[in-house]
Parts: sequence; structure tokens; C-alpha cells
Amino acid sequence: MTQQRYYVSCPDCRPEPTAQVESTSVVEPVPVPAEVATKPEPPSRPKPLTLISLHAELEALRETVGQQGALITQLLETPVKQRKPPASNGKIQIRDKQTGKIYPSKNNVYQSLLKAGELKELVDAGVFGPNPAKNSFGCYNLFRAWPNRFEEVHDQEQSI
Repeated sequence: MTQQRYYVSCPDCRPEPTAQVESTSVVEPVPVPAEVATKPEPPSRPKPLTLISLHAELEALRETVGQQGALITQLLETPVKQRKPPASNGKIQIRDKQTGKIYPSKNNVYQSLLKAGELKELVDAGVFGPNPAKNSFGCYNLFRAWPNRFEEVHDQEQSI
């Protein structure tokens, strides 16, 4: 028995035979089930507000606010002095050739000399900007202004 395969280009056109193939069984198209119409579920109604439910919500909010207040108080009472001072990474330290003092970091050189008043002439010249105390990168300006005064000390040099 022979069966013809058809190629349909559009629903209004007639099928065109493309090839004849010998087959012993005929395959019929499987009908597609129609979509089952479902009814949408009615929207759920919120529970009615009662004095008891409002009271329970208020108590829960009071408890939450109390816990947050206690946490804020605890954080505010933690003294700043308990924080550890910034420590050098141990790789590079700075030596002041003029005084021989070794500083743990570049920024520490700048901050220490600024507080000691040794940078007054550079501050007056405006090298560190309008507010030298808040200049985070003042050490680089300092090293440019006095290139021969400071040197880096590595761990290997310290152990000698």
C-alpha cells in the first residue's frame, strides 16, 4: 500500500503531493484536546480588622522597635578607643633620614609631621590643599616636596 505525504503551505491551499512512500500502516493525525476552561478563583478577602488583631500588631511593632533601639544603643556605647590603631602590613615602612625615626606607613609620616607642626612652611605654601588635616594623599605631596628626606625600609633591611 502506498501513502502520500503532503506539504501544506497555507490553510486555504490544497495539499501538494511531495513523494510516494510505501508503508504498511497509515498514520492518522492525533486530535489536539481543546483547552479546558477554568474558572478563576474568587479573590480572597482580607481578615476583618478587630481590636484584638490591631493590638497584636501594635505589640509586635513595639517589640521590634525596642530591639532595634537596644541594638543602636549598644553600638553607640562601644567606645572608639577600643578600636585598634591602623597597623602596617609589615612589608614597607618609612624612615626619616633627618631624624632617624621609622614610621609604620606613608600616611603615618604625613599625619605625624603635620600634627607636630613640622610641615608649617608647606602648609602655608598650599602644597596640601585648603584643609591639610583631611588630605588623604598628603604623603605623596610631602615626598615630592622633600624627595631626599625619606626612604622606604623593607623587612629584610630591618632584620639586619
